[in-house]
Amino acid sequence: MSVGPDVLAAVVRRVRAAPPRLPGPGVPPPWRRTRLVCVDGPAGSGKTTLATQLAVELDCQVVHMDDLYEGWQDGPGGGAARLGEWVLAPLASGRPGEYRRYDWMTAARAERHLVPPAPSLVVEGCGAAARQVDAWTALRIWVEAADAERLRRGLARDGEAARPHWLRWMEDEAAHYAAEQTRERADVRLDGFGRIRASQEVR
Repeated sequence: MSVGPDVLAAVVRRVRAAPPRLPGPGVPPPWRRTRLVCVDGPAGSGKTTLATQLAVELDCQVVHMDDLYEGWQDGPGGGAARLGEWVLAPLASGRPGEYRRYDWMTAARAERHLVPPAPSLVVEGCGAAARQVDAWTALRIWVEAADAERLRRGLARDGEAARPHWLRWMEDEAAHYAAEQTRERADVRLDGFGRIRASQEVR
């Protein structure tokens, strides 16, 4: 999914109009404050493509939730917990965040990535906009697509052998989103073809 220029411009305007929430209250700010943009939605809906487009427009870093999970068995909640602990809590206290990328081929943590304070930060992936990061989030974006289309995209990328993993993951993410009400809490909703479906006023 590639978002068209008009939609992308509208989302970027929303980001820049939103108040920065990092670092946290009472913490002397670093030399610049950070607007955290969380791009969430079920697997295969088009989040990564949108996040890449936003990062280019905002000239900022992207943290991929795929790098924070512990493999297929982990689920969105595990990645969200590590996002808070490793990246956002340090930024909220005025320090750089840091994480080690999970390597899906070796099933082990790989190289370290530093996440310094910056004007914007995009986080994308299932669980990126969990309630536990609400206090730090400037804008929550939800991207959705039909289950059949998402599965088709996923198997085209990962191969037919990944079907059991994908089916289990889709069940896990459905339970996560039902509990978190992520879609309902989103500030902007897009479909899997880059069209805006709903937009709330900037908080």
